[in-house]
This record gives sequence, structure tokens and C-alpha cells, in this order.
Amino acid sequence: MFKRFPGSHKMLELQRKKLQSLMSKEGLMARLVKIFIAVIAMITLWAMPTSAFGIEGLTFVEQRVIAIFAFATLMWVFNAIPAWTTSTFVVVLLLFTTSDSSLWFFRDGIPTEELGNLTSYKSLMACFADPIIMLFIGGFIIAIAATKTGLDVKLAKVMLKPFGTQSKYVLLGFIIVTAVFSMFLSNTATAAMMLTFLAPVLKALPADGKGKIGLALAIPVAANIGGMGTPIGTPPNAIALKYLNDPEGMNMNIGFGEWMAFMIPFTLLLVFISWVVLLKLFPFKQKTIHLDIKGEAKKDWRSITVYIVFAFTVLLWILDKYTGVNSNVVAMLPVGVFCVIGVITRRDLEEISWGVLWMVAGGFALGVALNQTGLAGHVINSIPFNTWSPLLVIIGSGLICYAMANFISHTATANLLVPILAVAGGSMATELAPLGGVSTLLIGVAIASSLGMILPISTPPNAMAQATGLIKEKDMAKVGIIMGLIGLVIGYIMLIILGTNGFIGD
Repeated sequence: MFKRFPGSHKMLELQRKKLQSLMSKEGLMARLVKIFIAVIAMITLWAMPTSAFGIEGLTFVEQRVIAIFAFATLMWVFNAIPAWTTSTFVVVLLLFTTSDSSLWFFRDGIPTEELGNLTSYKSLMACFADPIIMLFIGGFIIAIAATKTGLDVKLAKVMLKPFGTQSKYVLLGFIIVTAVFSMFLSNTATAAMMLTFLAPVLKALPADGKGKIGLALAIPVAANIGGMGTPIGTPPNAIALKYLNDPEGMNMNIGFGEWMAFMIPFTLLLVFISWVVLLKLFPFKQKTIHLDIKGEAKKDWRSITVYIVFAFTVLLWILDKYTGVNSNVVAMLPVGVFCVIGVITRRDLEEISWGVLWMVAGGFALGVALNQTGLAGHVINSIPFNTWSPLLVIIGSGLICYAMANFISHTATANLLVPILAVAGGSMATELAPLGGVSTLLIGVAIASSLGMILPISTPPNAMAQATGLIKEKDMAKVGIIMGLIGLVIGYIMLIILGTNGFIGD
């Protein structure tokens, strides 16, 4: 995310290797082939007669959205260019071909009933400044400030100290601390930081012991699990909340604290299970470990202000339903204060993970296009969802999401599935109501996205852990499958119980 936090060199090294792979002769040719396939697929769908889609009432604008959606899907799956680049290009395509400010030859001379509803260009461009985007910016600003003041290192020291020196409890400590950090910081930055703290520990362990593997795997597993705990922990959470809380849509008003009330216990349970799984699969040969985390928190007035504002912000997030202050608004508090007191500078703003924000914005734009053109409604009407078993829809969508999230970015997976499932869920709201309604459907997708971690390519924390050289792909896949299946089962049991008892739902 930025260049000053512990472990930043690991992120830079990962980015360097990716760039080398992409710029090699073989890599460049493979990228061109993938881009060509995606473009041909889009052109083919664009040029087909509307009757070929089997969707009654399909218009030209809706057909263009289908073509662009297919292009985005293939580009995100192929990863031929960075995911945020695809998202940005998708927004440009939608603006110039489907909006009320599109090029004239995409609008003029076509009968209105055949052309269909154009999207609002203002709505598409507003996706870059959606309140959820502001929530993430607040989270990134907190992460940068915590790093600059040494708050992250201090918290890591304090939180790991109670776990003592017994190997199995040190492992538990790393899992818990990584999970907690991932609730408020970037999963990638958290993994990089914790792997740095772990490096001297790994050197102290026997070379032939399995415990090293368990410790190295603990970081990505905990980072992926921990992100589910809060709305800002990982983008799929925020994407699901975007549709659940949309005032012009479902308007369920699920608060930051409300999300944490049911997701934190779930996350902690998975953390404990992952500890047991890692101990069983990779037992320690050495029974004690001595931690050595270097670095201190600063004690000047600016740093103390950061500590206070950080605590106050988290408190306001948790109590948002009681204070009446929306969590998106709360996120702007650290932005304003840290900029005013000089902790955050112009250079810091340049180091925010804008790629993640633009990636999410591109998915929001696809959702806007699906809804405003009427495509989502036409697709849903052509598929008899209301004749399907509600349980099948909920579990089936989770399994599809989980499968996709292991091969493409978790954010891209949620970007593709959530807009469609939001409309599908709305069309069968009555049938889903006994199981918690659309909330169960969309939150289930957020959970399934975060559980995709069987491969090094599944998520950046996995790739970083793989780079330690301690982990074989079969070990990562074994742990990923076990935790994925356990997480899906427990997650859906939790959501259905909460839904049937009225704690979440429509």
C-alpha cells in the first residue's frame, strides 16, 4: 500500500516479480492472446442479433452491457492486465456506449423502443466517489497514520505478548493478531507486516520441522479470515453492504457495528479452527519460541492524537446505530484530522491503494448499468428464480462464488456476482424471507469470496507466504480447502439461523 511500513519490501518484491513475468516475451504474448479472446467475445456478443439471447424485450443498450460484462469477466479471469485497469476501462466503455452522454452514433437514428434505456453518465461517474469508496479511503488513511507513528508495531507487540513462548500459543498469537489487523487494515499490508515480524522466528526453528510451514501459512489464512470481521476489512464486504444499504434499493441500513456483532464471533471461531487445523497438519518440533519484534511507537503530540482518533473512530464505527452517524461519514474523521495536523501529507495520499478503489468503482458501474438499462430485470424475468428452492439459490451462489474466488480476485468475484444476485434476490424476496432474505444471499457471497485461498494466485497474502519458500502448493491447497469448506458450512448455518430468527433480513 505504501513504502514505510514493516514488510513493505515484501510487497514491492511481489510487484516486481509480477511485472517481470508480464514483461517477459512469453508473458507478453500470453497477455495479448488473452486480451484478443476477451475483445473477440465482446465484439461477437455486441454484433449478434438481440433475438439470439433468448431474453424477451432485450434492447440494443442492454446487449451492449452484456458484451461489456462478458469482456470484464474474461479480463478479470485472465488477469491479462491489472484488475483495476479493466475496471477503469469498463467504466469508459459504459460511458461512451450506454450512457445518456454516449457518442452520437450509439444513440441517434435508432428507434427508442429498440435502443432502450440509457444509463445516467452522472450515476456512472459517481461510482468513483460512492460513500463506500470514502469508507475505504478512511481505512487506508488510518493504516498509513498507524504505520508512520509506529502504532502498528506497538499493537503487534502488546497483542502478541500474552501468548508467551510456547510454540503452539505463539502460532495462535500470530493468527489472532493478523486477523485483528486485517479487520481494519489492508489484507495485503497486514500479511506483509506480519511476515516481517515472523522472519526471525522462522530462522530460530529447526530446518526439518513442520512448524515453520504452519506459521508461514497462518499469516495468509488469518488475513483472509480476519477481513470478514468488519465492513472495511475486505472489498467484498463493502460491495455487499453497498447493495443492501442502498436507499434507492433494499435500504436495509445494516450498520458497521451491526455487521461486526455477527461477523466477529464467526471470524473468531474460524480463527480458532484454523489454529487447530494448522497444529494437526504441521506440528512443532521445537516447543518454545522467543519473539523479537523491533520498533517503537512514537510519543510526540501528533502520534498521541493519532492513537486517540484511531480509538474514537473505531468506537464510532461500532456504535454507529446508537450515535446516528453513518459509518461512511465516520471514516472521514481520521482523514480530516490527520491531514490537518500534518500526519498525512500529499505524498501519503499518493500512496493510497487507488487501484483497489477503482477496481471496486468499476464493479459498481457495472451494477448501475445492469439496473438502469433494465437488463437485470429482463434477465431475472427470463430465469424462473421464484420456482427454485431458496436454499438452492443461497448455497449454490456461495459455491459458485467460492470457486471463482480461488482463481480470480476476491473483489472481482464480488463485483461480478453481487449486482446480479441483488436483483435475483429481490425478485424472490418472499421465498427467501424465511431464510433471512436477500441479506443471507449477499452476505453469503461476501463470506464465500474471502474464503477462496487454495492457490498462491487466490489472494496477495497467499502469494507473499508462498514467496517465503517454506510452503508447497499442495500444503496451501490442503489448508485452503479445509478452511474454505468449514467456513462455508459454518457461515451459512450462522446466516440462516440469524435470518430465521429475524436478526438479519428484509
